[in-house]
Amino acid sequence: MTTSSPVSFGLNVDPHAAGLPAAARITEIAQTTGLEYVGVQDHPYVSEFVDTLSLITWLAATTDTVRFFPNVANLPLRPPAMLAQQAATIDVLSGGRFELGLGAGAFADRIAAMGGPHRSHGAARAALSEAIDVIRASWAGEPFRHDGTHYQVPGAHPGPRPAHDIGVWLGVGGPRALRLLGEKADGWSVSSAYVPPEALPGMNGVISDAAREAGRDPDAILRLYNVAGLVTAEEDEAGEKAGDPFHGFVDHWVDTLVRLHTECGMNAFVFWPTRDRERQSLLFAREVVPAARDRLRR
Repeated sequence: MTTSSPVSFGLNVDPHAAGLPAAARITEIAQTTGLEYVGVQDHPYVSEFVDTLSLITWLAATTDTVRFFPNVANLPLRPPAMLAQQAATIDVLSGGRFELGLGAGAFADRIAAMGGPHRSHGAARAALSEAIDVIRASWAGEPFRHDGTHYQVPGAHPGPRPAHDIGVWLGVGGPRALRLLGEKADGWSVSSAYVPPEALPGMNGVISDAAREAGRDPDAILRLYNVAGLVTAEEDEAGEKAGDPFHGFVDHWVDTLVRLHTECGMNAFVFWPTRDRERQSLLFAREVVPAARDRLRR
């Protein structure tokens, strides 16, 4: 089930306060090796983390080609009208290099402990749907109002307009949320730690069916897979885990990524090393990605 969209690649950067120099160096790896994306997780209730959107702004100021996205922004702690303005501002400052990963909000107890709403799965999904409408209306740059169940915007005069058409990429996994994605969103950001490769074709099918029913082109929806693992030396037999698609030497990774594209329909990959992050990021960017691009061009 190969998608028609070109395949793109990126690296994960953690917003750890003690690791900001490493975050800058990993971002530089992505920039200098020609990768498309840097993703930054957003968990505001983690005391060791700096604010994700502030970190992205700082990193974007040191680069000029790589694109950034929160992976994914915690909606319950980020009101959508303000999130839309933050996203548009970063997009303007970066010259159109920001995409908005958006999540309904996992870890409900920790969200509530920070003063956010404690929503059921159904309420979180409904709030996510409303938020997409508020965000898109904000980016349109015209006065608007929204009178919803979860969000009320009685008279917004939004601005600035984004520098480009920012994509809204949802980090969701349930069938109803996947249908919402197909109906309204521009991309899907899902992680191998939560969704194994064998589940991807069926989930992609739900997204594509919903998109078609809504009169949208399913091939225009980005399908991004966050892959957590390690790149090992080919001769490192002790490091090879039998049957693990995300732990192995370069050719093993290339086989995995090509299969995830051709058989599972994914067309973007962000690498999350499970240890030795800078060296692993460099191995992925310099060795795995060029070999994968070459194979995919054949």
